[in-house]
Amino acid sequence: MANQKKTWTQKLQTSKGPVVKPAPMNIAGMKAGQIMLIPSAQVVDAFVRKIPRGKSVSVLELRQQLATDHKAEVCCPMSTGFLIRIVAEAAYEAYEAGQKITDITPIWRVLDKDAPTIKKLSFDPDFLLNLRTQEGL
Repeated sequence: MANQKKTWTQKLQTSKGPVVKPAPMNIAGMKAGQIMLIPSAQVVDAFVRKIPRGKSVSVLELRQQLATDHKAEVCCPMSTGFLIRIVAEAAYEAYEAGQKITDITPIWRVLDKDAPTIKKLSFDPDFLLNLRTQEGL
């Protein structure tokens, strides 16, 4: 029997981490040896859920705050980018399943038209961009 592919919601719920460890090498603006956070999708999701309506946080600000919250110097940009996508895709799955906008993770408060992750989404980014506009972001 073939393995079934996990939904984005399942990926969100089974994400491993967070892990704090020294960065293994100089990469993406991090220096080898800096204390680096590799967050989990649940950590990213919880952070985004706390962003108040009408406020926006950039991906860089999200990474900086998560690092601070976990007593790290930096937050892995590659892992965080992928985890933001998991959160966005899971939020859209929840919306498609009938959850109210007010009950899903407001990832539109992080992803704007210039965020690299927005181009990788499996759904039309206008969904998030329209929600940003509705909130005045």
